Amino acid sequence: MALTPRLDLRQSQSLVMTPQLQMAVRLLTLSNLELEAVVAEEVAKNPLLQGDEGREIAMAPRDENPQGADRMLRDGVEASGNLDVDLSAETFHHDSGADANWSDVASASSGSGGSGEAPDMDLFGAAGATLVEHLTGQAGESLSGTQYMLAVHIIEALDDAGYLTEDLGDMAMRLGVPRAAMEDALAAVQRFDPSGVGARDLAECIALQAKEADRYDPMMARLIDNLDLLARGQINQLRRICDADAEDMADMIRELRGYDPKPGHIFTRNDAPPIVPDLFVREHKDGWTIEINGATLPRVLVNRRYHAELSRSVSAGGKRDAAAKSWLSDALANANWLMRALDQRQQTILRVGEEIVRLQGSFFTHGVGALIPLTLRQVAETIGVHESTVSRATSNKYLHCARGTFELKYFFSSGVAAADSADGMSAEAVKARIKALIDGEAADAILSDDTLVELLQKQGCDIARRTVAKYREAMGIGSSVQRRRARAISG
Repeated sequence: MALTPRLDLRQSQSLVMTPQLQMAVRLLTLSNLELEAVVAEEVAKNPLLQGDEGREIAMAPRDENPQGADRMLRDGVEASGNLDVDLSAETFHHDSGADANWSDVASASSGSGGSGEAPDMDLFGAAGATLVEHLTGQAGESLSGTQYMLAVHIIEALDDAGYLTEDLGDMAMRLGVPRAAMEDALAAVQRFDPSGVGARDLAECIALQAKEADRYDPMMARLIDNLDLLARGQINQLRRICDADAEDMADMIRELRGYDPKPGHIFTRNDAPPIVPDLFVREHKDGWTIEINGATLPRVLVNRRYHAELSRSVSAGGKRDAAAKSWLSDALANANWLMRALDQRQQTILRVGEEIVRLQGSFFTHGVGALIPLTLRQVAETIGVHESTVSRATSNKYLHCARGTFELKYFFSSGVAAADSADGMSAEAVKARIKALIDGEAADAILSDDTLVELLQKQGCDIARRTVAKYREAMGIGSSVQRRRARAISG
């Protein structure tokens, strides 16, 4: 075969994601807080977009075609027609934060029911001093010279729990000072508030707090030196080591339980933003209704008046302003497309939420025990979109109802067979039953995993022992042996 150059034509198909399609996919995945930042960036780039704090986002008429959002993500279709139609007042009830029952929202956390109590207003106060700042201030008041300098080095080496994890000898060598000087500085730091800070291990942390409380006698010292036996629940062996009777041992264990094993954590700042729901579910006489939380949506409008003024100005310039005309046309198209994309995002989330509420209606009436197994594909097939679209629509989105605030993905889970339900029982429902059984167990009758299996089967739940163990561990519940030891320690 001759090796000569030649030209070949090949026909192939490939999926190309346009910038608009990529933006549509991104918008659907974002939380409302992230969405607001993206929209603000678009407003800054496009002079035809205008933020409006006084009105909700201008909405296009709802697409009756159930595949509208999915088609937009697939084809990147641009909207046509006037999109400056504000239908929010007619379509959605929650168009401001005042319309929602925020006391219920604040008292509910993700995946848990509302307690009905008012939120702790101290949590909303200004952040206090850090552990390093708190300890450095005390060092400045009581120490000076070289000892102050060494104490500051020790304070800066503490971890978030207040422990010194760096070797004291290594620190002394690095700073070029005798180890005894580092020991003196550490002793000074260990006298600071909070009690127990500066310890090098748990036993030293507890011992420092016992000394502060004037409870560090020889009996308590032996107990602290044998915390491993206490963790294993070997109370009788501890009584022999400490030479203590049952009453004294119970008093010492009760004292230990009052100490803080991580004293530095009270200074750890929690800057996580509060969860704001995207959807509200309320009960009506005809069933459940679901609404978009309009207060969390970004507010933006297409400034038609400014566009008209620019159009007249560009048209008066003649042919030399062809580039300006093209730019203005692109700006208007991008603005219209963003409005359409925001509307489609909102409609997709609403349709997914409506289907979740329809399928999991028993949950809102009877609680977590009534959850049924549900997959993304089931919802996708019903509302006529791709499974990936449902996945994006449920990411970082939250639903608020009378039982609390839940992430939308909370309602999707695998399940186990149930005698009283053709659909089976959700994994979350099974976990709730396991927790209820363990919470109700007697101190002298700790339930093993095998016993839990038998009790669940009597309730109509066909489940294997290994599944019970997996669910129990996922909830952070110890084995029957660990729970028995904990009960023995608590007395």
